[in-house]
Order: sequence, then C-alpha cells, then structure tokens
Amino acid sequence: MANDTIFMPSLLLLIGIPGLETVQGWIGIPFCAIYVVAMIGNCLLLFIIQFENSLHKPMYLFLAMLGVTDIALSTCILPKMLGIFWFNLQGIHFEACLLQMWLIHTFQSIESGILLAMAVDRYVAICEPLRHSTIFTPQLLSQIGIGVTLRAAILVAPCLVLIKCRLKHYRTIVISHTYCEHMAIVKLAADDIGVNKAYGLFVAFIILGFDIIFIILSYILIFIAVFRLPQKEARFKAFNTCIAHIFVFLEFYLLAFFSFFTHRFGFHIPPYVHILLSNLYLLVPPLLNPIIYGVKTKEIRNHIIKMLYH
Repeated sequence: MANDTIFMPSLLLLIGIPGLETVQGWIGIPFCAIYVVAMIGNCLLLFIIQFENSLHKPMYLFLAMLGVTDIALSTCILPKMLGIFWFNLQGIHFEACLLQMWLIHTFQSIESGILLAMAVDRYVAICEPLRHSTIFTPQLLSQIGIGVTLRAAILVAPCLVLIKCRLKHYRTIVISHTYCEHMAIVKLAADDIGVNKAYGLFVAFIILGFDIIFIILSYILIFIAVFRLPQKEARFKAFNTCIAHIFVFLEFYLLAFFSFFTHRFGFHIPPYVHILLSNLYLLVPPLLNPIIYGVKTKEIRNHIIKMLYH
C-alpha cells in the first residue's frame, strides 16, 4: 500500500453484478441453461459437419470454425461466472484475470473474422459461382483460419503488455463485473490510463470496424447481383442462402456495438444494465448461431431430422 493505492496486486475480486447481488443465484440458472443449450447445439453441429461428407464445403467448414469459437468463448466465461453466483468464489489471480481477458477478446475477434470470411464466401458463391471451388480451396480455408486467429491474438496481446508494464498502482482490487474485461481492469488503476484506453479503442475499430465495413460491402454487391437475376425463383434461391448468415451477422454486431457504446458512453445507465448486456453479448451468439443455421439451412436441418429419426 502506498498513498491509498495497491502496488501490483496479486489477487483481484470479481463481485458479479453490482446491485443484483441478492438475486445472482437465480440469474445463474438461465445463464447455465443458455450455456448447456449452446454447448449441445454447437457440438451437434460439429458432429454433423464432421461425419457428413456432403457438408465438407467452405460454408459449412466456416460454420464449424464458428462453432468451435463459440464453445471456447462461452467456456472462458461461464464456469467462473457461476462460481461467483452460486459459490461466492470471487477471487482470481491477477495473471489469470489477464489471461481470461485476452482469451475473451481474442475469441470475439476470431468470431468477427469468421463472419467476414463467410460473407466473402457467399459473395463468391453468388457473384462468381464458376470460380468458387477454385478460389475457396482447402488450403485457402486453412490459411483463413490461421490468419484470423493470428490477427486476433497479436492485436489483443498488447492490451496485456500495456496493463502489466504501465499500470503499477491500483485504487482497488474489486472488479464490478462477472468476468475480466479490458476496460473493467484498466479503470481500477490509479496511473494514467490514456494509452490503454486509446489502444483498446484502436483494436475495437481496426477489427470490428474493418470487418463490418467489408461484410456490408459484400452484401451490397450480393444484393445487386441477386436483383439482376432474370427469374424470381433464382433470386429467391440465391437470397435464401444468405439469410442465416445475415441473422447471425446482425445478432453479433448489434449486441457488440450496443454493449460497447453503453459501456463507454452510457454514464446514466445503471451498472447492472452494462454488465447484463456484456454477458448477453458473449452468451447469446453461441446459443443462437447453431439454432439459426439449424433452422434456416436445409442440408443441416435434414441431417438433424434424419439423425433424430434413426
């Protein structure tokens, strides 16, 4: 302790949802249910894609990448969150908190990159159908998966370095959150946090901003190509292949930007609203993605029905 600050704390406390401490045990029940359903849905999706050779196509392989990312993302959050809600296990080592922060933001960025790759895949499939199989080769799919992962891991890693190297003194060790989030940790510091905040915004805009611009551009070109088709049935069929991805895209980015801007600029919004939105942003996409693709994608829906029938 020095001047009412704590020098390099070894332990932090995650207190959950401030203002709702008395009902956190009940809140944990629907969150646990969301996690279980998300795990079952994504594992079922991965199982079907792996064992059905007819689904070994770029669209479904990207969907498998999305499923793996969703499983990893929700598993980074839920066990600790339920430990806080149900067993009052609030303590977390400083390094473990930084690791959780890095994993969460890395998997968020990977998911954004996969959604961009899926949008480009739909663009090529609709606008350049004869070249689709020669462009999206297995080698390219592997390179996209590696590239998206490295981009996320490398861009998020400096957040850890900046916290560890620049922020030495902390006003408190209590994090008013259910998981270790970048700004939630940075705001504990008594040192100047301007560089940390600026880099956090830079990463958010360079990844989410870049991806959303090119996803929107891809769909503008897709819609132009679709509406130029002479037959109404052909237009409907082409548009129908994009429906599931559009739903997933809107659900992910609307929740992301709503959570991002309320956290930074919603000063009059109660803290528990911020935290509930942050939790829903991370937990709802892994729940909805397999449901949306299972319902809207005919091939996956048919395989699920066939498997349940047998």
